[in-house]
Parts: sequence; C-alpha cells; structure tokens
Amino acid sequence: MKIEHIAMYVNDLEKTKEFFVKYLGAKPNEMYHNKNTNFKSYFLSFDDGARLEIMTRPNMQDEEKFLQRTGFIHIAFSLGSRGKVDELTSILKRDGFEVLSGPRTTGDGYYESCVVAIEGNQIELTV
Repeated sequence: MKIEHIAMYVNDLEKTKEFFVKYLGAKPNEMYHNKNTNFKSYFLSFDDGARLEIMTRPNMQDEEKFLQRTGFIHIAFSLGSRGKVDELTSILKRDGFEVLSGPRTTGDGYYESCVVAIEGNQIELTV
C-alpha cells in the first residue's frame, strides 16, 4: 500500500501552486474547475512520484492554525543533503517566510528546518 496523494485547501490557489513550483520543483497539471460549485484544484507532482492536491472553493472556513494542535501538522520534503536544506532555508527566510527552527539536527537524528510557508502551514525540509 502507498499513500496516493495528500490534499490541502488553500485560499490562494495560484500563489500556493507557485510556491511549490518555485521552491520545491513541483510540476502542476492543468487546473480543474467545477463551474457548478466553483471548486478548483491542481495536482502537484514531485520527482519521486509523490503528489499533493491543492484545492480551493468559495466560503471556506479558515481557522487560526496553532503550531501545537491535533491533526496533520506539516509536510516534510527530503532535499537530499544538508547543504540543500541550508540553502533552501536561507532562500525562504530571505523571501520573507518564517523559519521556526533549524537547520539543525534533532534529537531523533533528523537534519531539518521548519518553515511557515503556505497560509500558516508548516513545511519541513530535511535530508
């Protein structure tokens, strides 16, 4: 068994798509648009076959996102080396994204940084 894809609702579909394309090399499909409900989505594909569906629709409820909460908390991307983690973390910080931690080696041995990247959602960058 494998996870086929992960999905997330966002307010700004195009800005979210561009984030994943620019910083993480995602390849988007053509936007799907259901004209009856005004639901719109992209599937973003990554080099290893993983896929992320980003979606939007009118009148969504957007609660404050607390860092310590139940439910899904971040998406982790393996960049392949410490140098790439350092580099992308610096680029994201320079571009105005909040770096929560790292780059650092965690107690369980991961080399990572955590960044608040998309509408209050965390992205973890790791080797």
